[in-house]
Amino acid sequence: MKPHFSTNLNTISSETYRLRLNKIDPWQNALKQLASAAKILKLDPGVHEMLATPKKILTVSLPVKMDNGKIKVFTGFRSQHNDFRGPFKGGIRYHPDVTIEEVKALSMWMTWKCAIVDVPFGGGKGGIICDPKRLSADEKERLTRRYAYAISEIIGPGKDIPAPDVYTTGKEMAQIMDVYSIMHGQAEPAVITGKPIPVGGSQARNVATGLGVAYCVREAAKKIGLRLKGARVVIQGFGNAGTFSAQYLEKMGTKVIAVSDSKGSIINTKGFDSKKVLDYKNKHGSVVGYPGSKKISTEQLLTTSCDVLVPAALENQITPQIARNVDCKIIAEAANGPTTPEADEILHKDKIMVIPDILANSGGVCISYLEWVQNLQRYYWTFDEVAGKMEKHIVRGFNDTYALSKKHNVDMRKASMVLAVGRVLEAYDARGLWP
Repeated sequence: MKPHFSTNLNTISSETYRLRLNKIDPWQNALKQLASAAKILKLDPGVHEMLATPKKILTVSLPVKMDNGKIKVFTGFRSQHNDFRGPFKGGIRYHPDVTIEEVKALSMWMTWKCAIVDVPFGGGKGGIICDPKRLSADEKERLTRRYAYAISEIIGPGKDIPAPDVYTTGKEMAQIMDVYSIMHGQAEPAVITGKPIPVGGSQARNVATGLGVAYCVREAAKKIGLRLKGARVVIQGFGNAGTFSAQYLEKMGTKVIAVSDSKGSIINTKGFDSKKVLDYKNKHGSVVGYPGSKKISTEQLLTTSCDVLVPAALENQITPQIARNVDCKIIAEAANGPTTPEADEILHKDKIMVIPDILANSGGVCISYLEWVQNLQRYYWTFDEVAGKMEKHIVRGFNDTYALSKKHNVDMRKASMVLAVGRVLEAYDARGLWP
């Protein structure tokens, strides 16, 4: 049995841990993952290079008038990785640590994610370097509308369909839709997904990622013989994906014993009621201090003994040092890129099933696809209809990935990459290369 906490990890300060993570390049991780699939598929070097290169990367300067009357210039990005299977698709994030390398990596992962769950999109991603917590509502709206105007040439219902991501919501999506619609002289809800219901949003969109994670954990538990009733769950990141993962896993009988947000981590081995924890966070601004809980470090959270670990925060959280002390049966990656390639090798050797991000958190893009379809036909489905359609995509994607992992005797990430790259290549073979 692995130790509950690693002694050497406890000596690492939160600031040192954060700085260490920031040195890890998500783009290099994405390229390593592609290289692994290319080796298994025996890809032609030229085809490999083509898949490793985003089709277009746009960098935009965003001057915004702040509430004090002064102008501040922000930088935004939009990376369009691959559109062999359909229009580019991917979120827009607002974060002070956004980099072009991160956006490129996320756009590549979106290509694979869409292919795994078999929705007809390619991969895109956007981001603005900013601290949304320091922006007023009016400043954030002016920034959003300026960004929408700046990228308007390359987005559209048949070109590139953005969506919410870190620190963006349906409100920003509605504002982007509004800018695009005004510029084109007609209402166009299909230009973006993740919108509020009154302007063309879909039922189940707000719970999509968490519900998809729960579906994946359920399928993984079947494969490894894990009984979900009473299974212990740890959630890193108590935002949208983390909270709904917790709630739907609880409905399946599990017990959430540790959670975290940007201000800290807490544990109670007897279990939490995730809805009550969320209510506490909404009232007090953090999960830290929740009655009956004990505050722990990020490293302690990730190495807590449990059955299911759900990283739902940012990239590069599970490094090799963390992986050596992880003590769980299933890792379901609700976040994008939370595990480094080197850590993957350790986890696979320890027989921990990692449900990779491009499968585990694909609920969001499944519902985005269904929202886009509803927008195009101006006909809308009920919650149960949408959730049912999403479940079919995710369960099929999980089973196809698991079958390939057994066929090639590789971990689920390599299998998911083989599945995704293979499907993108099928589209490439059908379309050809022109001119």
